[in-house]
Amino acid sequence: MAWLIPLLVDETTTAAAATDDNPFQPVLDFFDSPTFQAGLKLGGFLVFALWLASAFFVFKDARRRVADPVLIAVAVATALVFPFVGVLIYTILRPPEYLDDVRERELEIRAMERRLGSDQRCPYCRTEIEASYLVCPICTSKLKAACRRCKAPLEQHWKVCPYCETEARGDETAGIEAASTAALPRARRPRLPSQSG
Repeated sequence: MAWLIPLLVDETTTAAAATDDNPFQPVLDFFDSPTFQAGLKLGGFLVFALWLASAFFVFKDARRRVADPVLIAVAVATALVFPFVGVLIYTILRPPEYLDDVRERELEIRAMERRLGSDQRCPYCRTEIEASYLVCPICTSKLKAACRRCKAPLEQHWKVCPYCETEARGDETAGIEAASTAALPRARRPRLPSQSG
């Protein structure tokens, strides 16, 4: 048994000598160190936090750009199921404008249409007129009837004056229609040669 002890000592010294001869041993020791393990866990936590933050970004941005809640849910689910790639897909496919910008543009278009539509013209001579004109100042065509009580201009289809609540008579609006047809230029009829009998 005494001869076995020197053999065991020899094996431990050769194992120690073999580990000292490995040039990558300090690197392997670093990967086994608690510092590297803590850094690895911290990096994993940061990647997880970035993944959740990217899904939250998709949710916030989609709410400002998309009106349909189902599409918002699909965008967020894509960002959660496919980390980082889902955000890239959403960024490529998202609408280019915010909903507020679209609404603001539509309101501006409506306001411009109203402004352009407010330019009224006489239906007979195409002269620009104002909404309060009763008669066209150029062709003297009757445009609107005057209220019996307050003399405000009445539209043809109104049954009551909106300013003084006086009931509009049917003959007032009928007078406008008769005057408007009388003011229209009549088409010339070709004369037929008189037939002698």
